[in-house]
Amino acid sequence: MIRIGAAVTLVFATLSIATAQPSPRRWYKGNTHTHTKNSDGDSPPADVVKWYANHKYNFLFMTDHEFLTPIAPLNEQFGKTGEFVVMQGQEVTDSFDKKPHHLNGLGISRVCMPARSVVSSAANIQANVDCIRSAGGVPQLNHPNFGWALTAAEIQKVGNFGLMEIHNGHPLVNNLGGGGSPGAEEIWDTLLTAGRRIYGIADDDSHAFKQLNEIHLANPGRGWIFVRSPELTQSAILAAIERGDFYASTGVELADLRYVGKSLTVDIKEARWSKYTINFIGRGGRVLKTTTTEPATYTTRGNEGYVRVKIIESNGKMAWTQPVFPVRK
Repeated sequence: MIRIGAAVTLVFATLSIATAQPSPRRWYKGNTHTHTKNSDGDSPPADVVKWYANHKYNFLFMTDHEFLTPIAPLNEQFGKTGEFVVMQGQEVTDSFDKKPHHLNGLGISRVCMPARSVVSSAANIQANVDCIRSAGGVPQLNHPNFGWALTAAEIQKVGNFGLMEIHNGHPLVNNLGGGGSPGAEEIWDTLLTAGRRIYGIADDDSHAFKQLNEIHLANPGRGWIFVRSPELTQSAILAAIERGDFYASTGVELADLRYVGKSLTVDIKEARWSKYTINFIGRGGRVLKTTTTEPATYTTRGNEGYVRVKIIESNGKMAWTQPVFPVRK
């Protein structure tokens, strides 16, 4: 089990090493939230995996509700060493006070049935987090605004997890908030400001593969992460995710991401005809610096609390880097 605090230290070391010397690590694209006919998806596992394998993904977590979709036959059919692998997971589907509490167990070794705690919202989520950890999985808190289920104050009471969806591709999860309720990204900033080390996930929550390109359906290809890892294996990918060595995206791809000394730098793989706005964000969600020139660098002062980067492409695509936590020297 990796402690969240320890993971933060590893992020700094990882980013520094990446630029100080040659490294065999590379970026791998993957989705951490996927459904098949084994729960509430519309297609069999082979059809689901085929879509991702054909669209230049490198890894895919199968996260059916309360069911471990067998991955061995899928890897036998679609897996390619160093290029594509299917990984095991589950979405734990719980609720409290008629509000949905959903968590993914990435790499989980056995099914975790919903805790059904009647104590409190936080206690219910914590019980499911603890089950996922005990089953060897990495907990990911899903779509906090689905059913307007969770506030930052409730999430703050839950420990031993460090992943939360900040963008979910399902059309009914209220990513942006509204009506006085904060969006998922604002919830993330509130948690980071409170001192939590939580990393932001973008993913599909894909269910619908028979009718593609339908805005009202949960289609694939709407959100993903790029993970920097020395190899494409479940253990290596999970270790990189836990230490925050990844970024989230809905279409923006980075050529480089590094934090060396006091300098946090992002370099974008520019698409033809696109323009980019790069925001460096700190405590309270405050924009510390905005630039349209890249590579873009922010020099930390040590009083920001945290610094993360949000990149907005001119057609609405985005990317979010994970927070770094500068210390004044």
